[in-house]
Amino acid sequence: MTSKLWYLTSVSLKRKIKTKWFVIANVLLALLLIGLFNIDTVIQLFGGDFNEKKPMYLVDETNGVSEFFIEALNQTEYNIRGTESSYEVTNYTKGLEEAKKEALENSKILVLHFTYDENHLLKTTILSKGTIDTLPYQILSSSIQTTKVNLALKESSIDIEELNRIESPATIERVILDDNTKGDEESAQMIMSTIFPFVIMPIFMLTMFLVQMIGAEVNDEKSTRGMEIIISNVSPKTHFFSKILSGNLFVFIQAGLLFLYTSIAYFTKTLIGGSKIVGGVEEAVGDMVHQILNSGVGEQLIILLPLIILLIILTFVGYSLLAGILASMTTNTEDFQQLQSPIMMISLLGYFLAMMAGMFQGSIFIKICSYLPFVSAILSPSLLVLGHIGILDICISIILMMLINGILIRYGLRIYKVGILNYSSKNLWKKMFQALKEKS
Repeated sequence: MTSKLWYLTSVSLKRKIKTKWFVIANVLLALLLIGLFNIDTVIQLFGGDFNEKKPMYLVDETNGVSEFFIEALNQTEYNIRGTESSYEVTNYTKGLEEAKKEALENSKILVLHFTYDENHLLKTTILSKGTIDTLPYQILSSSIQTTKVNLALKESSIDIEELNRIESPATIERVILDDNTKGDEESAQMIMSTIFPFVIMPIFMLTMFLVQMIGAEVNDEKSTRGMEIIISNVSPKTHFFSKILSGNLFVFIQAGLLFLYTSIAYFTKTLIGGSKIVGGVEEAVGDMVHQILNSGVGEQLIILLPLIILLIILTFVGYSLLAGILASMTTNTEDFQQLQSPIMMISLLGYFLAMMAGMFQGSIFIKICSYLPFVSAILSPSLLVLGHIGILDICISIILMMLINGILIRYGLRIYKVGILNYSSKNLWKKMFQALKEKS
């Protein structure tokens, strides 16, 4: 049995891997990830330049407002973008009309006209040939508002030292009175909002891919009558387990390749460097990794990582068992698409609960949901990072998932034996219930 099992598994796995679709899809995926990490360099190759400073003309008809504005603009861009100013600012002395003409000739030129209104308050007119993107406009608006405040303080005859004292950052000290509150709570929230979506999404997508793949393969063998030839040489049990093994091995290989492509993309960005978009991808990733490793959350994840991986593997096995059983009950791919809807709903439930885990702090409901088989693989790690559950809860989720897999193997195999050679949907459910009553 063992030799036949591994032979069927290897044949099924090779059939999935040694295809043009698999090679093309992975090449495109690798190029896509490398391209996304190096999007600034890619754009530069086609004529774009993120390091090129955009010309800005300041037409100042006030008493030195432009100096306040330039200082405010530099500070605002550094706070938002994390980089130096992206504008080449020029105090334009030829007048507003000449500035307009140059802006019409060159769409990159931005003109800011400073005047006073009837109440002697700062009035700013922004002129450009086309529209201005949302983020640059917000930066300009914030800089103008800061300029207005600083100008008002200066004209109020406030002493320079007093003005600097008013503008200095406020001193903020945080004291957590509850000794049971973890000091790494903010780090946990950061991980949930930035990193976890990129972890949860691949798990969700690989789950759906696994279910689709097993269902399609079983239905393909049934529709071509190849199932009869296979079952005449091997037992349904061996055939069933070969589909589970090959499907999971393929998904794990694909997950490993995805991790490899991401690592290559990240290191490629580090080596190439190039322009920086909102601080740079490599810096953002590096900062997040640094924060994780230097927080209590990071240590906890490293310790519990084997348990989390085990839970994910058991859940993948559970989904593949369920997909194989349901596929055996159908006579074509269209019927399986309908039967797999409950599986998709369960997976979606886990995905959305994981994304909204922070909203259920201290809730018994979300803790109970973390024990649910098929849902726990996505939800439990999220709650663990937030500190809502501990190692005991992860162990409970693992035990429950193992029990479900045992039940699916014991009773699902009975259904599989009957279903794979059934080519009629008539009285199908009756046959399935009868199969459940029979002994293996």
